[in-house]
Amino acid sequence: MSDAILVVSFGGPDGPDDVMPFLENVLRGRNVPRERMLEVAEHYHHFDGRSPINEQNRELIAALRALLDREGPNLPIYWGNRNWHPMLPDTFARMKEDGVTRAICFVTSAYSSYSGCRQYRENLAAAQQAAGTEIETLKLRVFYNHPGFIEPMVESTAAALQAAPGAALLFTAHSVPLSMAESSDYVKQLSEASRLVAEGVGQSDYRLVYQSRSGPPTQPWLEPDICLAIEEAAAAGARHVVVVPVGFISDHLEVLYDLDTEAKQKAADLGIGFTRVASVGVDPRFIAMIRELVLERLDRAQPKRACGLYGPNHDVCPVNCCPAPVRPPAAGGRPQNAEGGPRPTA
Repeated sequence: MSDAILVVSFGGPDGPDDVMPFLENVLRGRNVPRERMLEVAEHYHHFDGRSPINEQNRELIAALRALLDREGPNLPIYWGNRNWHPMLPDTFARMKEDGVTRAICFVTSAYSSYSGCRQYRENLAAAQQAAGTEIETLKLRVFYNHPGFIEPMVESTAAALQAAPGAALLFTAHSVPLSMAESSDYVKQLSEASRLVAEGVGQSDYRLVYQSRSGPPTQPWLEPDICLAIEEAAAAGARHVVVVPVGFISDHLEVLYDLDTEAKQKAADLGIGFTRVASVGVDPRFIAMIRELVLERLDRAQPKRACGLYGPNHDVCPVNCCPAPVRPPAAGGRPQNAEGGPRPTA
């Protein structure tokens, strides 16, 4: 058997000419008006039409490659995306040519939900069919409570709070439709990750909020929105907010635009300070976590680390896990913020 590691992510445009084709991939099958797509496209053009997510995945793969070269296992690493190049079917075709028979899949989403977990499993199956392969796929467990994910956020959040004593502490994640939230452990896992980080910095007063809402306005989504939460913090007397993007693993567009641009401007309009904590990115503890997840999946005798109340998540998802939500007809609502929604992270 020839094993390989497959990094699976959302994808994003690499330049201005890619933006609309990328959005068409993201929104295929959804009745989203073109003017709404153009609205979201402007978020990308704010950054010269280039998403940072692809370069961040390249950095993650390079860091993981260096760690595996030092400590093993000596496995090749491939990369495939849901919505932009390298596309998953192309990656499966290349793995087939290279003789790979089993892929250990690391999905760049820390939490359980339809779009953050089950849909990626569906993407893997569809990509195999498109590439005409029968490569076995082992998706690694979600890692919302792994020390390698939590500890870097504790350290960076502590530094931010030390620089802004008395700041209101807000944890933020991608909003999803209530129907998706109610059919998964998304909110439970986000709440636990937020609690673990807050506990790690000795803070009992904090709030979990949401960002990047999309879909028609008649469809209920998780709330409160980050900008409303900043308004409420200011009204309660906060002079500074520290925002932790607990729902994300890298500083991609939804972090750079929805937080560093829109939420930061909201705080400025209210006359209060704003600090956005860095995501885990390529922190060595996070990269070591990926290696741990691979080792534990290849050898069941390996320890499975997790902190907090719930222990390590399952390796193999139950048949009825995180079912797809029923999508209402589009009614002119804002389409998903294309780097992820509705999904928790990429």
